[in-house]
Amino acid sequence: MLKVKDLNVFYGVIHAVKGISFNVPEGKIVTVIGANGAGKSSTLNAIAGLVKPKGSIVFAGNEIAGRPAHKIAQMGVALVPEGRRVFINLTILENLRMGGFNKKLSELEPLYEKMFELFPILKERAYQKAGTLSGGEQQMLAIARALMSEPMLLMLDEPSLGLAPKIVSEVFEILKELNRQGKTILLVEQNAAQALKLADYGYVLENGKISLEGDAKELLENEDVKKSYLGEL
Repeated sequence: MLKVKDLNVFYGVIHAVKGISFNVPEGKIVTVIGANGAGKSSTLNAIAGLVKPKGSIVFAGNEIAGRPAHKIAQMGVALVPEGRRVFINLTILENLRMGGFNKKLSELEPLYEKMFELFPILKERAYQKAGTLSGGEQQMLAIARALMSEPMLLMLDEPSLGLAPKIVSEVFEILKELNRQGKTILLVEQNAAQALKLADYGYVLENGKISLEGDAKELLENEDVKKSYLGEL
């Protein structure tokens, strides 16, 4: 579904992503793990059209590198950004409506119901402002908002950041269920253990370059990964 080849991202003289290549097959969960500053968010932002990359990004057979973000979103790519970034002064329903920007009004009602089935806590608080929600509830809202556009590819940037372990488990269980329903997922995470347990395939990003890749379960057993990312000696 997604083929990234020789991707580079620059911020002025800073070379954040250095010629990486990777694939995301349809129906799979692929994770990119790495330390803070490794280039993970820059990679997602380049795919989503939020920063201008050099290299090739082919989504569903179409070259999208350099296209405007709203065009990429309309093609079927949704990003759940780091830090959730929900609209705190809007209600949950209004946030979901923003996510369904590409839908007709008649199409929204069944999508609301679908989101409320996935995230029952949001249904209970549909008319509350998003700013009154806990961090975990805001993360669920951010995922639901992204799903409102019915994307072919769901990308998530550090969904576990700042959340309690119990809430992290709930969020990852939801991602597993979405994948069971057929959703293709690209997950960027510092929480390597959770990400690799969830994913089918993984890439390790270090200083803007891919240093390791492989079956996620094999990476979990890799000694270098254990030492650097899983806190094991």
